[in-house]
Amino acid sequence: MRIAIIGTRGIPNNYGGFEQCAEYLSVGLVRKGYDVTVYNSHNHPYQQKEWNGVEICHCYDPEYKLGTAGQFIYDLNCIKDARKKNFDVILQLGYTSSSVWGWMLPPQSVITTNMDGMEWNRAKYSKRAKAFLRMAERLAVLTSDHLIADSTEIQRYVKNKYGKEPVFIPYGATLFNDNNPTVLLEYGLRPYQYNMLIARMEPENSVETILDGYCLTESEHKFLVVGNTNNAFGNYLVKKFKFNPNIIFSGSIFSGDKLNNLRFYSNLYFHGHTVGGTNPSLLEAMASNALICASDNVFNRAVLNENAWYFNTPADVAQYIDSIDKGSGAYNGMITNNRDRIENFYSIDNIVNSYANHFEQIVSERVEKRQAKISEGQVTFN
Repeated sequence: MRIAIIGTRGIPNNYGGFEQCAEYLSVGLVRKGYDVTVYNSHNHPYQQKEWNGVEICHCYDPEYKLGTAGQFIYDLNCIKDARKKNFDVILQLGYTSSSVWGWMLPPQSVITTNMDGMEWNRAKYSKRAKAFLRMAERLAVLTSDHLIADSTEIQRYVKNKYGKEPVFIPYGATLFNDNNPTVLLEYGLRPYQYNMLIARMEPENSVETILDGYCLTESEHKFLVVGNTNNAFGNYLVKKFKFNPNIIFSGSIFSGDKLNNLRFYSNLYFHGHTVGGTNPSLLEAMASNALICASDNVFNRAVLNENAWYFNTPADVAQYIDSIDKGSGAYNGMITNNRDRIENFYSIDNIVNSYANHFEQIVSERVEKRQAKISEGQVTFN
């Protein structure tokens, strides 16, 4: 079976959640014997045509010149290339800038789309942008043969909204066991003597709420903020909190080993995402022995259940920072429960197997439908 993955900036991951999913999914599928192609931006740092058995197809991406408009052109270029190739399945990760081209997707391929997380609900978008994103969501549903939801809440929403039920396949993570405290030295940190968050600097990720809460405390623990601050909101946060020398803006960190160790040795790990389904960074925190304090919403509760604390306001954040000491060992049960959930439900092997089963099923259904049409005389051959 030939499978294409489109909708990301490419692999190896140098950006975010969809890229990470494409990375472990493509490699896992290749190991199971599938022929997999991942579409990469032409200016992706990795320029080879093959990575760990995965074919890499670079397509022109003018985002660096045109901004958001360039994403639409990049997705169009990927789809135009895919039309030339006989893929059995095309997996679209997201739809924001691709669903307008959905009518161009190759009809000989089965199209299955991961619906992401209600993009139109993100605070950063204007009313006009939100209206467009609602339209893009509708187009994705209409132009896809099958849909995937990474959260049961997203699955329920899409079914109720469009009458088309996605298959539920979450993201995955790998348990982290190779902890090494020397990683902390680069950031001037000590085990369990700092709190942290990892997020894109966007309003809906609650970064400002979390840091406002930290500033209400009398804690001498440092607060590490991991994420690219080179955008308007990131610059605003850096300026707002520059008075507090204990808040460290590290910028982006793409080393998995560094990130896992930082999570492992943190006192509290804050997950402020308020929009979307199963967030990959939350799963990684669970897999890395993090003690988690999350934004109180249905998406986070569906993943963490009772094995986390939940916040809504800066005062909530301050209360947790002032009262919780991970080093005491009093909360090891929560950590163990989250690791068990990763191993038994969110493991990479489980996720790869779920995608493989989904692909086998939808291709089989396509073949059966075609055979039925042939039997009924609805398909002719020139």
